[in-house]
Order: sequence, then C-alpha cells, then structure tokens
Amino acid sequence: MTERGAPPSLWVVIPAAGAGRRFGGAVPKQYLPLAGRLVIEHSLEVFLRHPATAGIVVAVAADDTFWQRLPVAGHPRVVTVTGGVERQHSVARALDAVPAEGDPWVAVHDAARPCLEAADVDALLAALDADICGCVLGVPASDTLKQTDTDGDIQQTLSRTGIWQAHTPQLFRRSLLQEALGQCEAAQIMVTDEAGAVERLGGRPRMVSGGAGNIKITRGQDLPLAAAILAAREAGTTSPDVNELDPAGSGSRST
Repeated sequence: MTERGAPPSLWVVIPAAGAGRRFGGAVPKQYLPLAGRLVIEHSLEVFLRHPATAGIVVAVAADDTFWQRLPVAGHPRVVTVTGGVERQHSVARALDAVPAEGDPWVAVHDAARPCLEAADVDALLAALDADICGCVLGVPASDTLKQTDTDGDIQQTLSRTGIWQAHTPQLFRRSLLQEALGQCEAAQIMVTDEAGAVERLGGRPRMVSGGAGNIKITRGQDLPLAAAILAAREAGTTSPDVNELDPAGSGSRST
C-alpha cells in the first residue's frame, strides 16, 4: 500500500467531448452553470488542488466552442486534446498526451461529476498497492434490484450482495489502460467505463467506497441536487442525502 505522506504522482484524464444527449439542450451538460461556475470547472478543481496531481488532460470535441473561453483551459497543468466519437476514444487520445516515463497512475474522471471530494481521491490512492491492477470509486448498491424484460415487466429480483455502482475516478497505470482500450478498439467493442476495458484483459480492479454525493449530471433535476450538495459543503454541514432530495435516485447511477 502507498506509504502515508508519499502519494504517487497522478495524471488525470477528463473526457469532455460528449454532447450530453440524454440531458438535452443546446449546451453540453459539462458547460452548464452550477454554484457560480460551470460543471466542468467544479470537476477539475479537486484535482488542481490535490498535491498528487502532476497534470490534467481534457479531451474536448473538435467543434467545442466553450472550453477555450474558460480560464482553467490556460492553466499550466492542464493540457487540451481533441476527443473522439465515444468516451473510450476520447480517453485513448488523452492518454497519448500523458507522459509515458515512469508509467504513471492515471485517474479518469467524468467531466459531469462536479461533487467529487479530495477525501475520495485520497481513498483511491491509499488503496493502490502491488497486488491490484487499479481501483474504481463507487458505492455498494443499497436499493432492491429488479431485472425486467424489454416492456419493463419484472422478471426477477436480484441479490445486491457484492453489487456496486461504479463512479469515477477510475485509476489505472497508463500502459495498462492504453493496452486495454487499444484491444477494445481493434475488436470494435464499446465499453461504458475504463474498468470494463481492463476486465476484458483479465484484470480485476478493486472497488473503493466513495461518498454518495459524487453524483453525475445526467438529467435536469441533477443540477439542483449537485448545487445542494456543494452548498452544504460550503456551509460546513453534512451533505444532503441524495435519495431524500431525489427519490428517483439520480445520485446513485453508474458511469
């Protein structure tokens, strides 16, 4: 396990080339206003402040007209690359901009997860040791799980024992993640997160429990929920329970 006081150097990849089709609207969700800034600015802040961060690579769409207007785009530790059609293509292009020397740990984080805390990053770094290929931040499933058919009719109730909802960041060595995504590209296989690509190589990433407030902005009602979480932290109070604020459970959704 990583020695206390000596966190590994960490590069961060932020895939931000998506148009947010599920969210809707003319402005991609990562550029929507939230608590006085934009969503993506909140998502980057925790890493810019973290002492382990060596650099950040942000992958944006070729026709992006928002990113370069932001002050953070010119930060000396931030590199910008052109992303791809799908998330995994954007991550792969961003990895090319991460220095290969020393095969650094790379944390891939959603541009639309603005409520990540430094304690969550610390938990991931503390979990790294020689016996694991990487680790994934998430929360154990707490709701009853139902499997349905295509009409939405329940077929069975599933056990939630050992079931987690995967969030980001997800941490892997640069070389391993590059190989995993490269093989997915060669096989024309789409994966929804980086762990899925590593699993195809036989890797078994470790789940690390993170805060339930690390929600992803996917629907319109997620923005006020994120604002409430950030406001509670600013006030020094306990973050609101995501399930109480949003009975639909938007704060407990996988990557």
